[in-house]
Amino acid sequence: MHRRVFQIAILLFLQVALVLGPWAGPAAALTPEQQLLSEAWRIVNRSYVDDKFNNHNWWSIREKAVKQPLKDREQTYTAIQGMLANLDDPFTRLLKPEQYRSLQVNTSGELTGVGLQIAIDRQTNTLTVVAPIAGSPADKAGIQPLDRILKIDGTPASELSLDEAATRMRGRIGTPVTLTLGREGRDAAEEIQLVRDRIALNPVYAELQSPENLPVGYIRLSQFSANATEEVAHAIDRLEKQGAAAYILDLRNNPGGLLQAGIEIARLWLDSGTIVYTVNRQGILGSFEASGEALTGDPLIVLVNKGTASASEILAGALQDNGRAQLVGEKTFGKGLIQSLFDLSDGSGLAVTVAKYETPNHKDINKLGIAPDRVVPLEPIARDQIGTSADLQYQAALQLLKEKTVLAKSV
Repeated sequence: MHRRVFQIAILLFLQVALVLGPWAGPAAALTPEQQLLSEAWRIVNRSYVDDKFNNHNWWSIREKAVKQPLKDREQTYTAIQGMLANLDDPFTRLLKPEQYRSLQVNTSGELTGVGLQIAIDRQTNTLTVVAPIAGSPADKAGIQPLDRILKIDGTPASELSLDEAATRMRGRIGTPVTLTLGREGRDAAEEIQLVRDRIALNPVYAELQSPENLPVGYIRLSQFSANATEEVAHAIDRLEKQGAAAYILDLRNNPGGLLQAGIEIARLWLDSGTIVYTVNRQGILGSFEASGEALTGDPLIVLVNKGTASASEILAGALQDNGRAQLVGEKTFGKGLIQSLFDLSDGSGLAVTVAKYETPNHKDINKLGIAPDRVVPLEPIARDQIGTSADLQYQAALQLLKEKTVLAKSV
């Protein structure tokens, strides 16, 4: 492969030299800052999902970027961010070394901060809450999915990148941070002071409930971290031994996480069938399948809302399209893009959108979300009211399970 490329390069040397100018020279002629910029450019060039690069000439963008005076690492980071801005994709972004380490911790260990999953709303270009992490300072303060973050400690969020905003909300335990929030239906913005704390990343809460003599295994999954599959499997096994006859899987306010965790958790519930299709830049479909015996075949209801996003939507879509579960609640967030993380040589990294996904019935949910089988709006409730009589979505799920078990007995 390298020999073919080299031969073609020799044959076309004169033409390439005319078009690319300084880029025809050897890599050794580049400064360390230019080399890092070029490294980032190459990753996007070979991996980005859109081979038209948002209708930009990606080679031209590289040529202009390398001509900038790159005197230090911060200027190089700014130049890389400028290149990526041409893609108009908030999920494809540079992660400076500290941000990159924080993101890796977020999916595998623990972090300190306020406990918010955030995104840029592309329709309004505003920093938006996807979901608070269960039990976090943000969750306890009543911050809700789709709240708009207008300022962080007085700095307008519009002046910050997604990762800069996340970095400002992280910090040492016990230190305060003030968020200015906007919410639909409110005329005025609200200031909330939060105190940073350690954010527990144990993603699973499970218990056996027995409403009206129906033993129901209730599992709440808060995010798809590295240990999520193992924890859900342990929860199902324990609930089966306790005599669960039906299940409620609560994915409300679950902002996603690791794609593979979403796929593996779907396999815990499915004997067979497609879990998700992926579509790369060439339009080639890949798929992940369920194979092997599910841990339980008991009736299943999945709770979803506006904070159900990304890997949560993959799981919910797989269970819905395969007829394994019905969804109850509200339409999901609508993030149908897949990112991969790439190391850069200085310890920073790139998050790059490498594919989009479709549900087993080939539904593209990006910006659209997944519609539940039974729509049930939910008024705000306290955390200790989740999974109780005050939780209307939970009560609707119980009613569906009762109907299913009655029907099963009659058959």
